[in-house]
Amino acid sequence: MRILFAGSPEIALPALRRAAEEHELVGVLTHPDAQKGRGLSAARTPVAQAAEALGVPVLSPERLGPEAREAAAALGAELLVSFAYGRIFGPKFLALFPRGGLNVHPSLLPRWRGCAPIPAAILHRDAETGVAVQRLALAMDEGELLGVERIPLSGRETTESLSALAAEVGAGLLSRVLREMAEGREEARPQEGEASYCSMLRKEDGLLDFRAPALDLDAKARAFHPWPGAYAYLRGQRLAVLETEPYPGESWSGPVPAGAAGPGGAPRPGAILGLDKTRGIMVQTGEGLLALRRLQLQHKKALPFREFANGIRDLAGAELGTKAEEEAGSRP
Repeated sequence: MRILFAGSPEIALPALRRAAEEHELVGVLTHPDAQKGRGLSAARTPVAQAAEALGVPVLSPERLGPEAREAAAALGAELLVSFAYGRIFGPKFLALFPRGGLNVHPSLLPRWRGCAPIPAAILHRDAETGVAVQRLALAMDEGELLGVERIPLSGRETTESLSALAAEVGAGLLSRVLREMAEGREEARPQEGEASYCSMLRKEDGLLDFRAPALDLDAKARAFHPWPGAYAYLRGQRLAVLETEPYPGESWSGPVPAGAAGPGGAPRPGAILGLDKTRGIMVQTGEGLLALRRLQLQHKKALPFREFANGIRDLAGAELGTKAEEEAGSRP
């Protein structure tokens, strides 16, 4: 089949390459170049770079208006295939493709419709997620399903690691669905169950509030790795929390460091209690303990917890909090 592939980030690359190997890839639709770095140089999307390496025409319009439709129509594609393109296709654009359009979505639809399904599955500690191939519909992620692959979750995935897995699973699933379509034996079924939705991530979403349970804080650190990143403030400096391990049923068994005790003598949420040489820097949370295993202080390099602890004086008893709390000098 003659395919126009729409996508932008790295997660779409295995599916793009598989489509190019097995079908006639007539072009790629991707986001315009972004301005990045201190010099604000133009950076092509990963999909655009891969398409250029394949010798495939690249379309990168600001909007899917008449000019974009004219350029897409000139490629003569039968089918539109989308994976993480990030825009909803209107009826005029979809009408360009005699065989319609497909979308590869990294969730078990109708769970986690929207633009950040992988962080959402981790953040909510889902037992499983997956990849779905659906017909492109005018409403976001509401199309009929043509294929689904389930992915069990261990509870230690990050968005980075799960995205890499979903990329490969999605490529295989798309290949199967495209083969079934080419042979005229695809089977579509409606989405079943109650829909849930995820929203776009913001930089400030990564701020950790240690009054939350350890399991939730760990899920947040994993869901927001690598972007926007989990963080807190240590003595007024931003501290990136790169790797954690939760101990939800545990209490601190040693002496509470000076300055770390709250009402009744129990450790305050956010208090650094000490260094466990095998588990990490132990922090009190609203429910259980959280081990910080890899960290990066503002303007410094990322370090494993032992090296980090060696470079910070009087770490036990210090408190992790929000910037507002640091400026106020205490937790409300």
